[in-house]
Amino acid sequence: METATSQSDGRMVIARMERLPVSKFHKKMLVINGIAWAFDSFDIALVTFVVAALKGYWNLTPAESGVLLSVGLLGMFFGSLVAGYAADKWGRKFVFQWTMLIFSLASLACAFAPSFALLLVFRFLVGIGLGGESPVVPALLGEFAPSLHRGKIQGLVNVFWGAGWATAAALSFFVIPSLGWRAAFVFGALPAFFIFVVRRHLPESPRWLITKGRVQEADDIVTKLEAEIIKEHGKELPAVDPEVVNNVVVKAATEKVKISTLFTGKYRKNTIVLWCTWFLIMFAYYGLFSWLPTVFVEAGHTMQKSFLYVLIMQIAYMPNEVIASFMMDKVGRKKTIIPNLFVAALCALAYGYALSHNASMSIILVIGIVTSLAVSASICVMYTYTPELYPTDVRITAAGASTAVSRIGSMLGPMIIGFFLASIGFMGVFTILASAFILSALIFIFFAVETKGKVLEN
Repeated sequence: METATSQSDGRMVIARMERLPVSKFHKKMLVINGIAWAFDSFDIALVTFVVAALKGYWNLTPAESGVLLSVGLLGMFFGSLVAGYAADKWGRKFVFQWTMLIFSLASLACAFAPSFALLLVFRFLVGIGLGGESPVVPALLGEFAPSLHRGKIQGLVNVFWGAGWATAAALSFFVIPSLGWRAAFVFGALPAFFIFVVRRHLPESPRWLITKGRVQEADDIVTKLEAEIIKEHGKELPAVDPEVVNNVVVKAATEKVKISTLFTGKYRKNTIVLWCTWFLIMFAYYGLFSWLPTVFVEAGHTMQKSFLYVLIMQIAYMPNEVIASFMMDKVGRKKTIIPNLFVAALCALAYGYALSHNASMSIILVIGIVTSLAVSASICVMYTYTPELYPTDVRITAAGASTAVSRIGSMLGPMIIGFFLASIGFMGVFTILASAFILSALIFIFFAVETKGKVLEN
């Protein structure tokens, strides 16, 4: 049982973290987590390009292509649930390493899949690993970031997501047409080597250690960090604000992760808002972008040129993530995400109209770039916002559950496009996607709480 003294010490450790300036350590954490984030998006994006190649290799029907696009997301659903709970129980760093190893090895297995059925099995396993890592990265980074800079630090990690997707597009542009789709999956195994970087340079979260009663270990990590920052800046750190110490909420240490916390008190509303918003945004996002390489090929463009178009759109994914990261700390999470969701809805309608009326590729590219800008900012906010609404002992469980719900939307989006495109056309399916963006914006307007500048609950 944790004593009152150790709880007080835990509050002091967190208050000491809160008064730290942004330093080389925070930047190193951003890069380490960001590279892992890029590996995630790279592998998710890779299959959208492989589908275009496999369509002729195994003569896939639109429905089969939709299943291939969705099966990895099904794995991510289960991976998010299991790993979120595991990260709150056994530690962020432990789960970070194992999930990275799982999806790396499974991606390598995809390269040697002898049949479409086995490829589906391996993509499911890739999804298990990816889904497990997805809630850990933003939550862990946020647990180290001071509250006044958390939006910026945590938001910037999403730039790496866009970079990973763009890298997949670039690799597909150069590799798949010349070396084939199997070679592309070999590159998806590279994150296995990054585990050694994580083991050496990524510390465990002091906030998590405090929830387990391991206050001294948390204190040691923060003490080392303070020494590094004093040496870097050449001056003493500011004094700890007693008001911050008093406002820090530290629960008694427990080894039990209570998932029921997500549905009690103030957390119940947060959970409902997050699950609905995540489902709608990812339903629309994956429904829109997963099919683009295939849509371009079916429109008569070569596979290589289609990959180039998507690469351009994914490069455009990144600038607004940087803007959104700074805006979150300036104007708040809600004022950043809501306008972007409405822009995404308008772009989805414009996309459907353009594709339905055989618009020129220049027009389609412009619409795609604006869509990418709006969607990227929205997702950037969601990944930052979600972990902020829960205490440390269930933070990644909650983030994992939200991610799992988002994967349901991610699976349904491509499947609806695949099954209904022939019957209701581009305008019909893209209207459905636009409606999802609008509904998510309305939920945020009326029900979401603001978290700008708030110290995370421990």
